[in-house]
Amino acid sequence: MSGTSTAAEAANTLVLVRHGQSQANADGLFTGLLDVPLTDRGRAEAARAARMLNDAGLAPPVWFCSPLRRARETAAILTAELSRPPSRTVWDWRLAERNYGALTGRTKQSVLTEYGQEQFLAWRRSVDVAPPPMSDEQRATLGDAPAALGLTEALRDVVVRVGTVWRDEIEPALRRDGSALVLAHGNSLRALCVVLDSLTHAEVQALNIPTGHPLIYRIADDGQPQVRGGRYLDPITAHAAAARIAQEGGT
Repeated sequence: MSGTSTAAEAANTLVLVRHGQSQANADGLFTGLLDVPLTDRGRAEAARAARMLNDAGLAPPVWFCSPLRRARETAAILTAELSRPPSRTVWDWRLAERNYGALTGRTKQSVLTEYGQEQFLAWRRSVDVAPPPMSDEQRATLGDAPAALGLTEALRDVVVRVGTVWRDEIEPALRRDGSALVLAHGNSLRALCVVLDSLTHAEVQALNIPTGHPLIYRIADDGQPQVRGGRYLDPITAHAAAARIAQEGGT
C-alpha cells in the first residue's frame, strides 16, 4: 500500500468522546448545566479513553470541547495521557449539555415519581418536548453559562446550536487538519449524531452515548459519514454501557 493511500485512509477522522462519569451522573441527577466534577470512576474512564486512542494511533490536532468542568477535567486527563496532545483546543458553549430547565439538580427518580413514566420519558428522551423553564434565580446559579442557553431546552434546540458549531468550526477544521476530536456530553453528542447521521426521531430517542468511550466517524468528502453511526474503539464494552443507560431511562 502506498504512502498516499495510507494518508487518505487516515483523513477526515472525527473522534467523539463523552466526558467521564460526573458526580451528578453517579447521584442520578438531571445535570444539564450544573458545573460538577468527575468521580474517581470518571477520571479512570478518561484515562482509559486516552489509552484506546493511543492504541488506535489517533491524535487529532484540534479539539472542540464543552467548557463545563466535567469536560475540562476529562480534557486535562486526555491531554496528559495521550502520546500527542492537541495543538489547539477550542472551548465552545454550543457544545455544552442540554439545559434541563426546572428539572436541573433534581433526581431522576423524584421526577419519575412525581410526574409518571410518560411525562418523564417525554422530557428526557423526546426531540421536541422541553422541561418546564427554570426560574431566573436558579438560572443565576449557573455561573458562566451564557444567556443564549435559555431557561430550558428541547433536544431540537441543542441540535440547532450543535449544528451551527459543526458547520462553522468543526467540519472546516476536519477538512483542513484531517482529524478532529469533540469532547462533550450525552445530549450534545446525540445532537451531533443527529446532524451527522440525519437520525429519525425514533433513532435519536434510542441513541445513548456512554461516558469515556471514543466513537469514531470517517467523514467522506461530501461531508457524510462513511459508516452511519460510526464505530466505537471498544464496541462490546461501549454497547453494553449504552444498554445500561437505556435501562435507566436514557442519557
